[in-house]
Amino acid sequence: MWQIAPAGDRALLVTLGRSIDPELLGHVLALDQALQDRRPIGLVSTVTAYGALLCHYDAAATDPARLEDAIRELEGKVEASIPSGVIVDIPTRYDGPDLPEVALRTNLTPADVIERHAGREYLVYCVGFAPGFTYCGAIPDEIAVPRLASPRLRVPAGSIGIAGRQTGIYAVESPGGWNLIGRTALRLLDPAADPPARFRPGDRLRFLPAS
Repeated sequence: MWQIAPAGDRALLVTLGRSIDPELLGHVLALDQALQDRRPIGLVSTVTAYGALLCHYDAAATDPARLEDAIRELEGKVEASIPSGVIVDIPTRYDGPDLPEVALRTNLTPADVIERHAGREYLVYCVGFAPGFTYCGAIPDEIAVPRLASPRLRVPAGSIGIAGRQTGIYAVESPGGWNLIGRTALRLLDPAADPPARFRPGDRLRFLPAS
């Protein structure tokens, strides 16, 4: 059963599950699409995450109970499939400051880490934390390492990192605690675009070594 709870005074959080799983993300995206197709009165916008959907509403047009009822009508009726969004190649310079340490902690060479990280397709699960930050997975177990014990105060835009079995891209300069193994010159955030972030949940990324 979906869990629906208030998130502040203008939103409901619909939780479908609590794992990082392609099928679960497919259910979240299917629910989001269903709400866009049959937009309930007062629904303003939605934000997807790994296993949840945040629904912002206009309190002058509806109330939480009415919106929850509209969402509940879709429970058990949403058909989901594993996301198969746009595939995007990411030219990557594997020269991150944490690459040697990741290699050391995984008993691999830097070249081995690059070989295991590059080339494969990664599903975009979520965009957030900082504007445009892209959460992807899953990386091979052999190169999975925990976040840094002390986060950096400044991580350059375009930096590519590893944390646990996820890999991610910093779209803007921000603090961050992921292990930085590379960087890309692609512009990942355009405030004038709609949407501003280059990638969406359901897209698939491939990191390709660039000289």
